[in-house]
Amino acid sequence: MTDETTGAAAPTDQPAAQPQIRIRNQYIKDVSFENIAAQKGNAPATPPQVRVGVNLDAKKVGDTEVYEVVLTLKINAESNDQPVFLMELDYAGMFEISNVPAAQMHPFLLIQCPTMIFPFARRIVSDMTRDGGFPPVNVDPIDFMALYRNELTRRQQAQQASEGNTGTA
Repeated sequence: MTDETTGAAAPTDQPAAQPQIRIRNQYIKDVSFENIAAQKGNAPATPPQVRVGVNLDAKKVGDTEVYEVVLTLKINAESNDQPVFLMELDYAGMFEISNVPAAQMHPFLLIQCPTMIFPFARRIVSDMTRDGGFPPVNVDPIDFMALYRNELTRRQQAQQASEGNTGTA
């Protein structure tokens, strides 16, 4: 008697391929720094209050699996309600992304990709503010997942508000 197995069944459900991401390039797309206090010939008497605004954009490049993700940081510094400096940085990354389901691509582009390029944008902001004659601005870490969720909530509320207004005469 022999033990033989004939035609052992191969699993039909192959595990899904893991998402792959590769940074092809990252670069400063646009940058500006205005030292308003120096242009007016006066230095701020008190340390400026710094506000940081964040915006994200992502778009597919051609018919490939390459996406450009742009992280925009707007830095506004004021002292005694007077502008001290303004800075705007558009920092972009070109990402080659594969094995990500279409339903998950949008959050992947606006959470994972900015998380990868943020440290480089943060360093540029710090260097530029220092080179502009001010203490370096060290942008606090950004929770891109919370930012994404907040934007989804805002859009849903705006859509509900517009749908509510269309039903009235």
